[in-house]
Amino acid sequence: MAKKVVATLKSDSGKDYVKVIKMVNSPKTGAYCFKEEILHKDLVKDFFDKK
Repeated sequence: MAKKVVATLKSDSGKDYVKVIKMVNSPKTGAYCFKEEILHKDLVKDFFDKK
């Protein structure tokens, strides 16, 4: 699966997308986990602003 994502991101239209990783604290256990998404570069600020 990773190979497919990397190949898609290397195309001309894929250069506008970025992979973002955010560390969030679980309210249930208190442990940290990571949220990963592939977003358009214009939506990155919104991803990090929402809780």
